[in-house]
Amino acid sequence: MRESPPKVITIPAKPEVASRQAIQRQLRVAAYCRVSTDSEEQITSYEAQKAYYTQKIEENPDWELAGIFADKGLSGTSMKKRENFNKMIAACKKGKIDTILTKSLSRFARNTVDCLETVRMLKANGIGGIFEKENINSLSGDGELMLTILASFAQEESRSLSENVKWGIRKRFEKGDPCNRNPILGYEWVDDKLVVVPEEAEIVKRIFRNFLDGKSRLETERELNAEGITTKRGYRWIDSNIKVILTNITYTGNMLLQKEYITDPITKHRKKNNGELPKYYVENTHEAIIDMETFRWVQEEMERRKKLGPLANKSLNTCCFTGKIKCPFCHKSYMHEIRTDRGYVEYWLCGSRKRKGGRCTVGGSINHKHLQETCAKVLGLQEFDESVFLERVDVIYVPKRETLEFHLKDGTVVTEACKNTGHQDCWTEERRAATSLKRRNGKRPNRADMTCFSKVIKCVRCGCNFRKGTRTSANGDKVSHWRCSEHKGCNSASLRDDLLRTMAAQGLSIDAFNEEEFERRIDHIDVEEDRLKFYFRDGHSVTEHWPIPRRKKCQK
Repeated sequence: MRESPPKVITIPAKPEVASRQAIQRQLRVAAYCRVSTDSEEQITSYEAQKAYYTQKIEENPDWELAGIFADKGLSGTSMKKRENFNKMIAACKKGKIDTILTKSLSRFARNTVDCLETVRMLKANGIGGIFEKENINSLSGDGELMLTILASFAQEESRSLSENVKWGIRKRFEKGDPCNRNPILGYEWVDDKLVVVPEEAEIVKRIFRNFLDGKSRLETERELNAEGITTKRGYRWIDSNIKVILTNITYTGNMLLQKEYITDPITKHRKKNNGELPKYYVENTHEAIIDMETFRWVQEEMERRKKLGPLANKSLNTCCFTGKIKCPFCHKSYMHEIRTDRGYVEYWLCGSRKRKGGRCTVGGSINHKHLQETCAKVLGLQEFDESVFLERVDVIYVPKRETLEFHLKDGTVVTEACKNTGHQDCWTEERRAATSLKRRNGKRPNRADMTCFSKVIKCVRCGCNFRKGTRTSANGDKVSHWRCSEHKGCNSASLRDDLLRTMAAQGLSIDAFNEEEFERRIDHIDVEEDRLKFYFRDGHSVTEHWPIPRRKKCQK
């Protein structure tokens, strides 16, 4: 059977709508001006542009002045630092501007990508851009095509100009003329020459003197900040400021030119010159603050401390084990810790566990005393000796809890157990008696909802404590359970409170669970897969298996 052709119905236009669209309100026109330098000639051009566009917009009866946005002394290759340009774009997004008027495409942007992205965003919001020199309206049919071509020319013009400037700068470097006039602590620029500032020079000498006296950069930083001494720009001291001064050969009365260079004139990415381009060493350009011999001693000392690593910084809590103990899973070094809340306890802990969200599968800590004893055993010494340790041991890995893997410098690998009894050691008879008295009086530490299991149940997988929680079962009953505090990143199953009490009673070999008995005999509990390992205060342990509840699969 032959199908009938589709029936087309024409909906006529509404004359009243067309008449309303014909009545146009005044266009809100904003002008954008920019000059790239702060020279006198360009400042004059800058002021002339602002006056010209103000007059031009006000003289047009169809236009309403929406603002004059101008940036002075800024490059057009990037929009990030052009404050007023970004303010103008923000006003466009808020619907406060209908048209942007600018002298030329190069004043608007010299970066092709930025230019096209901005024009397209404005066009999507019904905002046009008028470029007088090129006679282009971005809302016209061929506007974007012409903008693409001309923006590419503007970008290449900027690149060519940059290469010409670079050539001129290098020629000046060859003559020993420093092009930049950057502020340097200890000096000020007077008629293109560095002149010593006595007060600032004393600070420079002090920084060099402190370093040669054995002080770290951190110690000098803290010392200067404590005295209220600021940098050349008036900021607080940080480590990088100290390092720049200690490595700046300018303080010897000589200058090293082209230490850095710009890789791309569009992105303005600056890179340290490591030999990609020639450097120019100019001697005796100004008065020296530091003699050359002192400067060389400082560079040698910096290299020596770099090889020593953290051991070179006396202001840090370092010893022979610093930087030597590594976690093979998260690749972090173990950190030295001291606790005094439970007596004096010195131990080492994986660095990832010190950071929020750190993931370390080993868990546990290493008692400092037992670490020394284990090292002495591996090295065949009666007593631990730091010098022998540093001479023979390359690195220590911790493959699993309470296990150390020694990698010696002769290529030998030795695995040795290192049991951690830190909890047991800190529980002296005096502390045990004081804690028992506090608990009998009903004074539990920190939180009112803490029980005898609080801070006692440990997750072997991530090393965190289990915390008590409450959830509602399917029948509406409130059920208490214990769950790893890092449950978002740890797959350990939760443990019901009633089941935990039953298993604790079995581990204690008693008929019914008793809190006082538990606190008196149990030190801590390790949770691993489907096993609970109870560690008693007398040193022995008991393992109990527990059935992990499995979630029922949803029926389709």
